[in-house]
Amino acid sequence: MTTRPIEIVGGGLAGLALGTALSRAGVAVTVFEAGDYPRHRVCGEFITGLTASTVARLGLTPILADALRHREVAWFLRDAHVRIQRLPSPALGLSRFVLDARLAAAFQESGGSLQTHTRVTDPVASAGRIFATGRRRSRSAWLGLKIHARNLALTRDLELHLGQQAYVGLTRVEDGMANICGLFHRHELCSRGSDLLLGYLQAAGLTTVADRIAVADLDADSFCAVAAVGFDRRVPTSDRVQLGDACAMIPPFTGNGMAMAFQSAEAVLDPLLAYARGEATWRTTCLACDRALRRRFRLRLASAAILHPYLLQPGGQRWLSRLSRARLLPLRPLYALLH
Repeated sequence: MTTRPIEIVGGGLAGLALGTALSRAGVAVTVFEAGDYPRHRVCGEFITGLTASTVARLGLTPILADALRHREVAWFLRDAHVRIQRLPSPALGLSRFVLDARLAAAFQESGGSLQTHTRVTDPVASAGRIFATGRRRSRSAWLGLKIHARNLALTRDLELHLGQQAYVGLTRVEDGMANICGLFHRHELCSRGSDLLLGYLQAAGLTTVADRIAVADLDADSFCAVAAVGFDRRVPTSDRVQLGDACAMIPPFTGNGMAMAFQSAEAVLDPLLAYARGEATWRTTCLACDRALRRRFRLRLASAAILHPYLLQPGGQRWLSRLSRARLLPLRPLYALLH
């Protein structure tokens, strides 16, 4: 059967997962990726809300088979323990270093064409071109920092520490490593690499966490940073098909960003298959994808955006702590929206 070709600009989770699913359905797919694999990315590496149906639809079962299963989150306000939260369904722990490389290999094995070290400079949303290019540009003052560590003991599967205009998550990934990933309000600190992360932790009042990390075996090669991090309250209107962070970014405390990347690929898969088979125009396809993405993500984005500011300011953090101890914090309803 002759099909229309598909181009995907961006070879992250969404681009590679979609490309593989389309390629296995007989569509000729090319993915353009500016970088290469494997590589580290700023990411919590804690996947919540990814259902078995999405995993099966995208063929992710062998790729995620050995991911750690996480069930409990420990919340801390500065050095004080607030509560233990049991997740309604297990989250997955796997580094982007491993996951992206596996997805890239699966895409190529499916028959897809992967063009690495290739930056698409033409922004035109031509027919059959999909954008999975990562987060959109923002004027935000927020900074993301990440590093892996060995010999870092954790109290639970995920520790979430709230600080002054900051929070950081510590979680287990493969091979006995722990991922440390934080969101911070940007300051002028004269440090680099792991020292920069430690400096931000100290500035946020997270001294106990900083001391624990400082004596761990840090993997300097895994350190990465990303500036001007912004978040969305809704999926913005677009005249093109955009996936993953290019579609919308959810605050990282939810642990839902990686799942949203996969879910965005699943949401647009059927409309794109119809286009590739000549059953729909590109304009109709774009509209169908836009509707599917809005329907899938609007409630969770709005809910997370309401709660997120309270995690970053002392007054809001104190209220969250009181509500949490009283078992009134609406985390379970929020996690129910992440699927």
